[in-house]
Amino acid sequence: MNADQRRLEICRSQGRVLSGLLAQLSGHWRRDAALPRRIEDLIRRDRRFGSRDRRLYRELIYTAVRHLPRVEPLLGEPDRLCALVARLAPDSAQTRLFKEAFPGDDTGLSGAQSRPPMPEWLALECPEALEPARSAVLNSRAPLWLRLQADDPAPVLAEFDSLGWPWKISPLLPGAIALPGEPDVTATRAYRSGQVEIQDLGSQLVLESAGPSPGSRWLDACAGAGGKSLQLAKLLGPDGRVFAHDVREEALDELDRRALRAGLSSRIARDPRPAGPYDGVLLDAPCTGSGTWRRQPHLKWVTTPESIAASARLQLELLGRFAPLVRPGGLLVYATCSLCSTENEGVLGRFLEADRSFAPEPWERTFTGAPRGAGLIFWPEGHDGDCFFAARLRRCAPAGALRPD
Repeated sequence: MNADQRRLEICRSQGRVLSGLLAQLSGHWRRDAALPRRIEDLIRRDRRFGSRDRRLYRELIYTAVRHLPRVEPLLGEPDRLCALVARLAPDSAQTRLFKEAFPGDDTGLSGAQSRPPMPEWLALECPEALEPARSAVLNSRAPLWLRLQADDPAPVLAEFDSLGWPWKISPLLPGAIALPGEPDVTATRAYRSGQVEIQDLGSQLVLESAGPSPGSRWLDACAGAGGKSLQLAKLLGPDGRVFAHDVREEALDELDRRALRAGLSSRIARDPRPAGPYDGVLLDAPCTGSGTWRRQPHLKWVTTPESIAASARLQLELLGRFAPLVRPGGLLVYATCSLCSTENEGVLGRFLEADRSFAPEPWERTFTGAPRGAGLIFWPEGHDGDCFFAARLRRCAPAGALRPD
């Protein structure tokens, strides 16, 4: 057996393993919101796999999940299944040989397999996402985006060069750096020393567009692990202050570690019982996450109209709780990583009707944001990241007062 035949046989063996892995996951991918953890556990507990194998199977599994309606009908036909997954998988060092071993095309696809791999409810919630060019982007993998926290990018980029990592600076934000694939940024000097943070570019654009005033006091009402809290602290400068609130203590623990690493601990404080008033409140609300399908494709298949409606109820409740903490004249920024009109302009319209003390205000900068209701939507094709919706609201009157129409 020559070298080419040996490589082909290895790839064929990988195809059989992939078919087995997908068979084990098939009962879960339309109902398990924690599917990524299940995938990771499945790959890591298999002693046959080294790090290269894990990267390959992770990429191929996520490709299958991303294109689930096309893949499911072929679960009983391993060769056709592997040929389809190979064709749909992104080109990378990990997938190159596998793609060569399983050549294929779309000529045999029909019915559900030939349609864009999108859930049926999307036609009502966000028909714009079904436009062919936009759909193609939403079904592609996004790069890993970093936010530069150091003043000088040269040492960071030099380290990436030394590791052989190709990088790209965003034309929109000079401090945003894209890395393809899944490099372990957490192992770099740049990350350990707080020179960079992992934060999607769509997420970065929300606060950059909102234009918070340096030196002001802001509440990050659903801070989580604090990606936006850290960005907000940088934008507010040394005289500003960020108060971080979240119901998940473990997430705030991670924020504390990140703030310490970034040298921003003196600008960020936990606020377990926010009382205000604040110059600004950021409500990056929990949502169905449909704007993150490029990274979390499983969410396409576990999200339902019922879960969208439940998210919208929670979002409206959170707005009612945190909006009154904005001082008169202050800013409220409402954001989601959702495509759904129910969670975005739907929630916002109901809030503005109920609380007449707030009014939409023009953005400082819109970057690639497109108007959608009283907010902006940052489509992923404009910046090659996740999709975000955001609204910038000014409190123009005391709570309960009628604003002029």
